[in-house]
Amino acid sequence: MNLTPAMRQYLDIKEQYKDCIIFFRMGDFYEMFFDDAVTGAKVLEITLTSRNRDKENSVPLCGIPYHAASTYIARLIRHGYKVAICEQMEDPREAKGIVKREVVRVVTPGLVLDSDNLSEKENNYLAGLFFDEGTYGLAFLDISTGEFRVTETGDSEIYRSEIAGLDFREVVLCEDEKAGPVLPVQSFRDDNCLINYVAREYFEHEKSLELLQACFSDEALSLIDVSRHPVMAAAAGAVLRYVEETQKGGLEHLNSIQWYSMKSHLVLDDTARKNLELFATLQDNRKVGSLLHAIDQTVTAMGGRRLKRWLNYPLVDTLHIRERLAAVSEIKQHHQMRQSLRDALSTVYDIERLGSRISMGIANGRDLIALKKSIEAIPAIKDAIIPLESDLMKDIARNIDEMPDIAGHIAASLVEDPPVTIRDGHLIRKGYDGELDELIALSTDGKRGIAALEDREREKTGITTLKVGFNNVFGYYIEVTKAHSHAVPPDYVRKQTLVNAERYVNEELKQFESKVLNAEEGRKKREYELFVEIRENVGAQIGRIQATASRIADLDALVSLAEIAERYNYTCPKVTEGDVIDIREGRHPVVERMNPNGGFVPNDTFLNCSDSRFLTITGPNMAGKSTYIRQVALIVLMAHMGSFVPAAEAEIGVVDRIFTRVGAADSLAKGQSTFMVEMTEVANILKNASPKSLILLDEVGRGTSTFDGLSIAWAVTEHIHDSEHLGSRTMFATHYHELTDLARTREGVKNFSIAVKEWGEEIIFLRKIVEGGTNRSYGIQVARLAGVPRDVIVRAREILENLESGELDEVGMPKIARGTRNAVQHQEQQMSLFVDDEQHIIRELRHIDSMNITPLEALQKINEWKQRIR
Repeated sequence: MNLTPAMRQYLDIKEQYKDCIIFFRMGDFYEMFFDDAVTGAKVLEITLTSRNRDKENSVPLCGIPYHAASTYIARLIRHGYKVAICEQMEDPREAKGIVKREVVRVVTPGLVLDSDNLSEKENNYLAGLFFDEGTYGLAFLDISTGEFRVTETGDSEIYRSEIAGLDFREVVLCEDEKAGPVLPVQSFRDDNCLINYVAREYFEHEKSLELLQACFSDEALSLIDVSRHPVMAAAAGAVLRYVEETQKGGLEHLNSIQWYSMKSHLVLDDTARKNLELFATLQDNRKVGSLLHAIDQTVTAMGGRRLKRWLNYPLVDTLHIRERLAAVSEIKQHHQMRQSLRDALSTVYDIERLGSRISMGIANGRDLIALKKSIEAIPAIKDAIIPLESDLMKDIARNIDEMPDIAGHIAASLVEDPPVTIRDGHLIRKGYDGELDELIALSTDGKRGIAALEDREREKTGITTLKVGFNNVFGYYIEVTKAHSHAVPPDYVRKQTLVNAERYVNEELKQFESKVLNAEEGRKKREYELFVEIRENVGAQIGRIQATASRIADLDALVSLAEIAERYNYTCPKVTEGDVIDIREGRHPVVERMNPNGGFVPNDTFLNCSDSRFLTITGPNMAGKSTYIRQVALIVLMAHMGSFVPAAEAEIGVVDRIFTRVGAADSLAKGQSTFMVEMTEVANILKNASPKSLILLDEVGRGTSTFDGLSIAWAVTEHIHDSEHLGSRTMFATHYHELTDLARTREGVKNFSIAVKEWGEEIIFLRKIVEGGTNRSYGIQVARLAGVPRDVIVRAREILENLESGELDEVGMPKIARGTRNAVQHQEQQMSLFVDDEQHIIRELRHIDSMNITPLEALQKINEWKQRIR
């Protein structure tokens, strides 16, 4: 194939970026060629064409306008592709031969910087994972904010829980994992996460240390103690190398690296996060209906991300929990100040991401103006919180930098409403630079001269329709309609012929054109140089910008917690080092919003590690068992994150982990049945829970036969209850009424049930937790409420009575088969010699509601039975 120089250049670049779609800059377009074009056209839904269409070896081609690139890049990224941005590195008009081009940046799912392609209140993490000598290392970076966190552990289960809950968009793994995976790679398979397998040298310890030392100060590295955590350092080094190679640097704004311990917060595995619907609903994976949605009243993107982190990493240190609660309480009490704060915070843009874009040299003029406006709002924010006296609020106020020098520099140099592009001028304020002002004057005067020239030529030629125009191909020209071409002076030189007009130039126009164009090009070049200098000056202050952004994020999250506490009548919990969980009139923070008119029924809860550590909760389906146990877990969780809770009063003894076994579904991808999933989750709880854990169990054992399920549920209950095994605080919602007998043999087991009111054949769910078990499931009544046909309900009642009164009838036939339709057949087989009144009495006794029958009615019923027996 005969290739043009540009195509050979493209193929050379493609060879270096085989795993990327190349956006190859050609003039005002990014072009894609060969397989990239085929893929790009399909994903982006744009026209696929070709070069050399008339030849056999045509080259597939598609393209997009350069100014609209971010939209198209975002779509490719969402489909899991990488995009290499290949720019023209010189002006085509000045190039000798082929224009020089280079890849300036690779955009990947984990390295997105364009704010239009990022979710405001979500982090966008790139992670490095590494395993060596029994230790698991983890490092994850949000390049859009500069957040970089690292840790390591020897506990595989905690490691698995940690990475499953962080929603990584991209992961860097050692290529050894392909051959024999040690790390839980399956955690990413279902989450649209791009996995990069890289050479083992990416994780080489010495190279990792060099990168870390190049990016961070000795003081910062001493805080994470890289010498004692080599596996963590290797993971961090792999992330940094990947960023450096794809972003052509891109590490300037990484000023801090934060170590954290996976056990320094309340641990939530992925199952607990999903079952408690912390971030998305179980049914349709929507944010609306989750706990985060219910408590998020933040008004800044930074605050939204911070609140999500607090929910993902609840505190376990009671001192820090109380500090956060004290700050929330203080903000809640100052109603007017809180509203003023929310108003001021709402004017603050995403300083974290703006600072990163500025530092990395990809910000435009509007980004800088947004930063300036945000900084201008800070004094009012700081003034509002200075009077507050809680320790945390004092710390926030003390560490907010008002940055007047940065705002002043931007205000003095940039126009208030700059264009989106930075190479076309009109960015720099008049008076900022003398050289630029001269170029602007020359350009403006030249344009005035051309307007005057147009007037003179009209007067000289007598052609009233004559006009002076401009285009990028021919420059300035004099246009005359063909009807007036006879009046064109001899010094006009024809430049272009149109259908109805001719275009000319003359010597005077050429001179003006040279003057104007040179001045205009000089102006654009000077403005770009000045803008880059301004951006670099601001970017050099990235440490101050990031520190203040972090304080603003904390403040917004605290104000949000105070706001929901006020709006929804939450109370401040008492958080202790003890084992008591005592909740008075607790409510589910999400479900209660669905009953805005006070329809939600609050309930009490008492748990400890001694005589009330295992609560067995029975009751019919739809009565509210699952809602009740979930609300207890959510109240405990909210208290740990430093939030007020939906209750009249609450004392919360710190827990180390929350485990849930709530609901189940087949995992077809892993070849696991519903029961297998259920038992895997139970096994995880039994292996990893401790006496300080909180366990929620909902219908354990229902995925198999009744006897098997009951046996497993009974044994699991004994194991969790007994202090020599676990002794964990537990709530078990079940239909196995037999489990209520455990209270007779285990002192820490307490029976509770959901109160139900019967009204004829109707049942009313009272949603109230009462002490004592129940031996009825009301399954038939629930089936009727669900719309099961009446004849099925009638037959089900007959079968239930048969089952409850024994296995065989008076003629030795299975009573499960007995009913009105086969009554005659039974009579024909054999007549009974005796009427078994005692069986009838026992059947009646089973159905008596002992809680609602009056003493007189009871005496009358007993007398009736005595008469019948006689």
